[in-house]
Amino acid sequence: MSTGTTVARALGVFSLGLGLYQLLAPRRFNELIGVPPNDDGIRATRLVGARELGAAGGLLASPRAATWPWMRVGGDLMDAGLLARAMAARETQRDRIAIAMVAVGGIALLDTLAGMLVASESGPQGTTTTTEVGTRRVRRAVTVNIGRQAAYDEWHDFSRLPRFMQHLESVEVVDERRSHWTAKAPAGTSVEWDAEITEDIPGEVIAWQSTDGSAIANTGRVTFKDAPGDRGTEVHVELEYAPPLGPIGAMAARLLDEEPAVQVADDLRRFKHIVETGRVPWSDGTMGDRKLRQRPAQPSTTPASQPIAA
Repeated sequence: MSTGTTVARALGVFSLGLGLYQLLAPRRFNELIGVPPNDDGIRATRLVGARELGAAGGLLASPRAATWPWMRVGGDLMDAGLLARAMAARETQRDRIAIAMVAVGGIALLDTLAGMLVASESGPQGTTTTTEVGTRRVRRAVTVNIGRQAAYDEWHDFSRLPRFMQHLESVEVVDERRSHWTAKAPAGTSVEWDAEITEDIPGEVIAWQSTDGSAIANTGRVTFKDAPGDRGTEVHVELEYAPPLGPIGAMAARLLDEEPAVQVADDLRRFKHIVETGRVPWSDGTMGDRKLRQRPAQPSTTPASQPIAA
């Protein structure tokens, strides 16, 4: 189960409990957050409770749909507005309302992260899941208008990868199987590790894994397949890595645009632009100027042959 799905389901359970409390005990709920338990306040609380139950149903029934976390964000903004209005009313306990507003702000942040995670983990051209041992597995694919061997050659020379993998600072090829990688990290830092090729079939597949003791344990596998209708090559990329700090680190990386799932999708767009035009794009925006109507490649559902340990 992916991190986004797990968080979405947890939010669904939270919405279910909160909604039931607001519907069944609105007077007690209002007293708890410092709002006068009058008839208007009770009616408003019950309406909010009904909204929470609706969100709970959506999150629990469709935890992979990004719509529901974003709907919760809208609800959080509504709640903040209601609390701000209550703050100005008479017979309110402003200290409790202030605490409730802080809680709503924290929940809104969590809802936003959940929406971003679910959106990044699903889609027609990629999936991201969390394995049983806690590692993140990213699958992405793209169709390029060149032959399999040409696409393979672009990936086989690891020293050329930073041309389209912007999170990489450099890859130093040590010998036919070993290489040294340096990647960008948050706050202007960098991280390094050594890797070795584990499988290499010209024109078909190339795979690698980090060596023991690497700062970030990871594996990678790129498969090249003929696209239907003689329309080039499908490039399937599968990465697996152990995020620092586990799911919390993955969520923080997603917020900072450092999530590998997002980076791989951007890297493949740059790769497509480079091999089809022969030019390195100045920015991501320039890649939108040239789009070929091709059948999108679908990531393989075959599990990784050598999953890494956390």
